[in-house]
Amino acid sequence: MSRPSPSRRSQVTPFEVMEVLARVARMREEGRDVISLCAGEPAGGAPTAVSRAAAAIHESREPLTYTPALGLTELRSAIAQHYRDWYGLDLPAERVAVTTGSSGAFVLTFLAAFDQGDRVALARPGYPAYRNILSGLGCEVVDLDCGPEVRYQPTVEQLAEVHARQPLAGLVLASPANPTGTMIGRAELTAIARWCTEHGVRLVSDEIYHGITYPEPGAPDPRGVCALEVDDDAVVISSFSKYWGMTGWRLGWAVVPNDLVGPVDALAGNIALCPPAPAQMAALSALTDEALLECEEAVAGFARTREVLLELAPRLGWGEAAPADGAFYYYADLGPQLDRWPHSAAYAAALLEATGVAVTPGGDFDERAGDRHVRLSLAAGPEAVAEAVERIVAWQAGL
Repeated sequence: MSRPSPSRRSQVTPFEVMEVLARVARMREEGRDVISLCAGEPAGGAPTAVSRAAAAIHESREPLTYTPALGLTELRSAIAQHYRDWYGLDLPAERVAVTTGSSGAFVLTFLAAFDQGDRVALARPGYPAYRNILSGLGCEVVDLDCGPEVRYQPTVEQLAEVHARQPLAGLVLASPANPTGTMIGRAELTAIARWCTEHGVRLVSDEIYHGITYPEPGAPDPRGVCALEVDDDAVVISSFSKYWGMTGWRLGWAVVPNDLVGPVDALAGNIALCPPAPAQMAALSALTDEALLECEEAVAGFARTREVLLELAPRLGWGEAAPADGAFYYYADLGPQLDRWPHSAAYAAALLEATGVAVTPGGDFDERAGDRHVRLSLAAGPEAVAEAVERIVAWQAGL
């Protein structure tokens, strides 16, 4: 008699970084001095106004009940106003779906927009959850090999080539991207959006790192170009996790075109009923001038850390690195260091044990070339990053 087994759709690749983080936790329990450059989360936490609002919410002892499936009307309206303030977009609040983190937004969007068997293109390297969620939902993931020659971002030429072989149903892109931090300029994004419209391809734009950017003085679009500026039918996904430092609050959103509002609403009510009510209520304070000023100070801190790392990077003796236009990551080929190690996971494991410096192996982000790369997070701050580089350089010199 056969026994039940896990579904085929559940057979997704686990994150390598989770093993690294588990080892970091054990080492710290043992009293080891560990510098973690793994975590993709700001160390400062939520803005003061948000924490203050949350405390007041819980102290009030008012019942925390379900909200509408797509979120509180006040919060949806505040997010729509945010798009007017940042991008000059006249966005109806009805198109804003508040979700349980950006992860919830991706699940709802992919369920609403794509059917089983649909082909959806992704840049490689890229955030692994895109692939794993799509694969779990029965979609076919189409990799676009986006290396340094295309600044780690997809091009119209790549899309046309794969679409000609077999039509695409969707494209997911990110700007700034994880793990590379690279961004798509207005002209390039306009060309991609136009191509998607002409070929009936749904464009999904991950913009959770908007605002965490490092433009030259006077540069256009300093926070990044919103896909809705060039294509009103695009799906835009964002979150309070990165710019606002609210990772554990689990609150994100999707801006969806009119044809997806109803499907996303119905799915949201069935899957999660609603996003966390206290997080929604407190997040109204995240969109105030006081909170935004605090967020800009945090971004300035990331910028200082980035400058420190870029200045010290040549001493590492690694290979080519992504430009890191935004987000808080440094993604680099290990270059000659791989003469000693079979892949980046082995390098990262040995580095951690010998020096207490934790970096993320690139295999999570690129199944083909990620074993040559590592990702460093700037969230630890300039002093920690400088100390980590010193430890890495000394360790490599002694090998």
